[in-house]
Amino acid sequence: MIDLRGLSDFTDFFVIATGSSERLLDSLAITVKEEIKKAHGNNAVVEGSGQTGWVILDYGYVVVHLFSTELRAYYELETLWQDGKIVLSVQ
Repeated sequence: MIDLRGLSDFTDFFVIATGSSERLLDSLAITVKEEIKKAHGNNAVVEGSGQTGWVILDYGYVVVHLFSTELRAYYELETLWQDGKIVLSVQ
């Protein structure tokens, strides 16, 4: 999770994860959406799919990016937003 408060005017946090297949990306997106809805009552605006290799779940103050391995390496969001503070990193 990257803390972007003070750096971004469209969100406070990015959550970035990698899925190793289209099916896994779709499953991650469904699970995140269901669990956030259950825990907090929030609905996401969803863009993309496992087939495109990049799924975005936009909750306003938090944006979840689910990438294929190839697209995560290509876009390098962690590098692009390197001024943000890494709050949590799980390998």
